[in-house]
Amino acid sequence: MSASPVIIRASDERDLPAITAIYGHHVKHGFGSFEEVPPDAAEIGRRRADILAKGLPYLVAELDGHVVGYAYASAYRPRIAYRFSVEDSIYVAPDAPRRGIGRALLENLIARCSAQGYRQMVAVIGDTRNLGSIGLHAALGFRVVGTLPSIGFKHGRWVDSVFMQRPLGPGDSALPSAPTKPD
Repeated sequence: MSASPVIIRASDERDLPAITAIYGHHVKHGFGSFEEVPPDAAEIGRRRADILAKGLPYLVAELDGHVVGYAYASAYRPRIAYRFSVEDSIYVAPDAPRRGIGRALLENLIARCSAQGYRQMVAVIGDTRNLGSIGLHAALGFRVVGTLPSIGFKHGRWVDSVFMQRPLGPGDSALPSAPTKPD
């Protein structure tokens, strides 16, 4: 285990190969994504550009100069009434689990989205057996708000989706103002 600290920073074009590899592993071997064919770097780049164009954070975690995870916030849903709600996505390299990388990414993502004026964050977690992700979200203030049983079929079995949610900033205790793009 490295003694170096995990560095969380805004993602950059140069991170696309690492992001693509990390996501590809999870698509092929896990249930965190319901995609079954890993997208190539060009598609990952297009998706990243779309997130950034909306002013939302797209972060990477670096350890010893290598990208070992990434996270981003996306619009929860496209309808205007959801404009104060975001959904988080977090992926950690398969050779870097249980080092606090997911926690560091999620803490930073929560802070950035709160600072921008978003009021709710939703996690849609693939598989009720994904205790690591469920536990991480619970440790950072998310609560389970629902489960869609057997909503996906991947790797030869039915897979649930767990919905978790946490307030950002004052949550729903005060009226919101328009979310802001970062400086």
